Amino acid sequence: MAQESPVPTPEQVDFLGITHPDKLSAASKRALLWPNIGNEWFIEFDTQDLKGDLAYEEGVCRRDPSAIIKENGKYYVWYSRGTGPTQGFGGDIENEKVFPWDRCDIWYATSNDGWTWKEEGPAVARGPKGAYDDRSVFTCEIMKHDGMYYLCYQTVKSPYTVRVKNQVGLAWSDSPDGPWTKSDEPILSPADNGIWKGEEQNRFKVIKKGDFDSHKVHDPCILPYRGKFYLYYKGEQMGEAITFGGRQIRHGVAIADNPKGPYVKSLYNPISNSGHEVCVWPYNGGIASLITTDGPEKNTIQWSPDGINFEIMSVIKDAPHAIGLNRTADSEKEPTEILRWGLTHEYKTWHYQQIRRFSSRRILNHTAVGESAE
Repeated sequence: MAQESPVPTPEQVDFLGITHPDKLSAASKRALLWPNIGNEWFIEFDTQDLKGDLAYEEGVCRRDPSAIIKENGKYYVWYSRGTGPTQGFGGDIENEKVFPWDRCDIWYATSNDGWTWKEEGPAVARGPKGAYDDRSVFTCEIMKHDGMYYLCYQTVKSPYTVRVKNQVGLAWSDSPDGPWTKSDEPILSPADNGIWKGEEQNRFKVIKKGDFDSHKVHDPCILPYRGKFYLYYKGEQMGEAITFGGRQIRHGVAIADNPKGPYVKSLYNPISNSGHEVCVWPYNGGIASLITTDGPEKNTIQWSPDGINFEIMSVIKDAPHAIGLNRTADSEKEPTEILRWGLTHEYKTWHYQQIRRFSSRRILNHTAVGESAE
């Protein structure tokens, strides 16, 4: 049964520029259902080079900065750090890097002003041969809670093949300078309900795709929320497909009573139908999320009143990748205040990435060159 067409009000007819209210295109029908949100969630971004040790260095890959916190009068950030070129899966996977984030350790740096950074050294290193994190530890996120510091991060165990299933690890310390104690076991793993087809190293050949996170769990971020700990993450599915929004990437959440777990995946997963790197922050009693890169709802900022059910609040462009939020910001001042500045990474080449600073500004109106806004 066909749905009845919405009846536009005179105000909607004028605002949307509808020519004939009795002749509505599919686009006009969708527009009439748009929520009346305003533009408080709409922003644009710029990026800038950093100074000091986080300036670009040939031969060194620095990427995926964590959130920024301020301790002892200094800003702190953690990130993936590796050296040497990337050979891909066609090279010697036992001795060479297959991705820029392969064979990485987690390092950290400090800054007095957020521009000039001093590299302090390793924070969390790869585990011994045979451990679940013996190949690479990377893409980390920091959380401070009750005087303790928690780093969650991705892990890969050798050999790094196209069908390898990575996991999420955790380390904790009573100081941002360490030393860090690593979890003996991963705190999050892919769903175990997909079935590969054959033995060939081909990640697209499957008998059963399984859950949205049946292949990989990526980009972890733990937030204290409603007396519990919400671990947001990116899921990659076995036999990943291409949709009308690009790669089939979605986000999920796992919840624990304690920062160290155990974490239980939400029954409502996946909680997004799009996205890539996880970028979430608390706002107005709920959780906001910047969704980038992949999927039909990419390039949006979304908000959920309960941390599970997200709705689009704005559509944006040119959002930085792998955002490290400035957690010192007053995130309740306005929806996007926490995005006023932070860190990101950019590709200098496929082999080497650098950490840069981003900034954003609210866009309240559109004017042409030489035109003054009201």
